[in-house]
This record gives sequence, structure tokens and C-alpha cells, in this order.
Amino acid sequence: MPDNTKAASLRWLAFIVVSLFFLFEFVARIEPSLASSEITQYLGLSNAGFGVLSSVFFWVYAPMQLIVGLALDRFGVRRTVVPAILLCALGTGVFAASDLVLVAGLGRLLTGLGASFAFVGALYVVNHQFAPERFALLSGLVNAAGMLGAAVGAVMLSSAIAQLGWREVFFATAVAGTLLFILALLFLHGIRNEQERNDDLLSPLRKVFRSGRIWLIALIGSLYYMPVNVFGGLWGQQEMMHDHALSSLQAETAVSMIFWGMAAGSIAAGLISDWLGHRKWLVIAGAICSALAYGAAIFGPSNNLLSIAALLFIGGFFGGGQMLTFAMAKEGESADISGSIIAFVNMIGIGGALIFQPLLGYLLDLQHGDFSLAVSTIPLCLLASAALTLLVREQRHPDHISAA
Repeated sequence: MPDNTKAASLRWLAFIVVSLFFLFEFVARIEPSLASSEITQYLGLSNAGFGVLSSVFFWVYAPMQLIVGLALDRFGVRRTVVPAILLCALGTGVFAASDLVLVAGLGRLLTGLGASFAFVGALYVVNHQFAPERFALLSGLVNAAGMLGAAVGAVMLSSAIAQLGWREVFFATAVAGTLLFILALLFLHGIRNEQERNDDLLSPLRKVFRSGRIWLIALIGSLYYMPVNVFGGLWGQQEMMHDHALSSLQAETAVSMIFWGMAAGSIAAGLISDWLGHRKWLVIAGAICSALAYGAAIFGPSNNLLSIAALLFIGGFFGGGQMLTFAMAKEGESADISGSIIAFVNMIGIGGALIFQPLLGYLLDLQHGDFSLAVSTIPLCLLASAALTLLVREQRHPDHISAA
């Protein structure tokens, strides 16, 4: 008879390690935004060029999601996520060592390749190692880990960059990733998909691609996540400095409130939606409230750090409802394709950065550095996600209904 205590310990150790990986990759994802001016000047890039360089991460991250889901089902977490951590750390180090745009782009590509396993790998552990009724809450906790890492890390790293320089800080991040790789090598094992493998690897993907409902929810998730991808992940610090006369550290502190809010909001959304037994109307209400908060923070007349930070926290808090799109999509279909659904929704959600990060850079150059047109896309995307959610039919497959 297996030792239940040991099995439970292994599950929670796996959960902690994969959550830390999501935290690390999120820091690596947004790190270039913390030194955007320095990197742009050093590499001789325009705003649009910097947006393209940063988005290279997403060019590999987004399409890899489909492969990640299949790889996890075939090989398990240890043989996929563990080397992915090392690859993510290596990419960060290559970027730090770069003197050429091409080398910097390679670094972002390697970082994105490794990072592509983080979030889906974490939700894979949640989906296969914990009870179904815990999915919304535990996936919210995973997201909270990433958001808190980004929030705390952004402020700390911004200060460190100002004192030490961006290269030194990026190298230190790569070292931290290497230490996480060693931790995963020691503790991330024995976590496999216990379901029987389907010999037809592409069958789950075909089911996903044929579902208009999943496509719609994935698009909603992408529009809902746009402020984190674009404002929190790249242009927010510059906008705060340019339009609200904040210092670099003040601007990053304000933008970090998005991630603090997302951390709290992801958990709250999971708890409330599980209690209510519904996701749809929370997504709609959250997107509308988030749009209003971002609009007030960005276009409001205040240059007061406290008021701006509070509004961005509120925007992030209601943005936490975006995590419910994963539950909405997964729960409407049979459990045997849950992994592919999660990966697909994440691919479309993150893939929005491929469009919006360079687009905002282009709009900035078009308006000669004026942010007003570029950042107007943020509340518009949130309102569009709320409107599209009205079209979703909320349903729950018997596989995701707990026995009484």
C-alpha cells in the first residue's frame, strides 16, 4: 500500500517547484522592460524595434504551447520541465552577454522556449495530481506566484539595475534560474500522467481546433490578458515616466501594483467562482471593472504615485478573473483533452503579445513618442473581452462535476 503522506508530500513539492518556475519565467519575461531605455540606446533600436526584440520571446512561447501539452502527456514533468528551466536560465544569460541585436534575439528565443513549459507544466501538475474541485483555486495560486514574483522582482530589479547596470542584474537572474534547475532536479520526480496514453497524439488537438467555443474563450482570455502582456510586461514603466512625471523607480513601483492585484484577484476569482458555481458573469464584470481602473490610471490627470498605484492594483485585481477562462474552456469538454485545452488557451492568450507589443511600439513611433493612442488599446481590449464573453454558453462536462 503506497504511503499517502509521502505521495501528498511529492505532490506539494512538485506544485511548489513548478510554481517557482512560473515565478522565475515571469521575471525573465518582463525583465527587458525594466531597462527598456538602456537596452534601446545600447543596441541602437527604435521603440518599434525594441518591441519586436522583446516579443521574440512570445514568437516561440506561443506556438510551443501545443507541443508542450503533447510533450507533457508523453514524457511527464521531469523530462520536460526540468531541462526547460535550464534553457530559460541560459537564454537570460545569453541576452545579458549580447552586444548585437541578433544575439539578444537569440537569448529571448531561448528564454521563451524554456519558459513555454512553466505555466502549462504547473497547471498540468494541478490537473493530474489534485482533485478536480481544487483546479480553479490552485491554478489561481500558481498565477499568484508568478504575479507576486513579477511585482516584488520588478521593484527590486529596477533598483538593482539603477545601481549595478542591466547586464549584471540579468546575469544574476540567470544564476537564480540555474539554482532553480538544481532544485527541480532534486525534487521534481515521480509526477506522471496516470491516465492511459492515447496512441493518437494529435487526437486531442483536433478536438480543440474543431471547437468554436474553445476558440472564442481563448480569444477572450487573450484580450483580457492584454494589459499584463503589454502595459505590465513592456510599456507601462515608460508611460508612467512620460505622462505622469514619475521617476524610474516610482514608475516601476506603480506598474508592479498590477501584479500584486493579479495575485490577489486570481485567488479571489477562483474562490468566488467555485462558491457561486459560475465563471461567465465574473469574467464579464471583472473585465469591465478592470477597463475602468486602467482607464482612470492611464488617462487620469493625477501624477500622485499613491493614487495611480491604487488604480493599477484595482485593474490588476479585476484582471485576475482572466484565470477563469482556463476553467471555462476546460470544464466544457471531457477530461481527456484538458491538457491540450489549457495549452491552447494559454497559447492564444500569450500570443496576443506578438501583436500588441510591436503594435504599441509602432503607434508610439507614429505619434512621435505620444502614448495616448497606443495605450487607448488597453481599456478597449478589456471591454471587447467582456462583450465577447456574452456569447459564451456556460456548460460543464460530467467529467468535471464532483460526485455528491
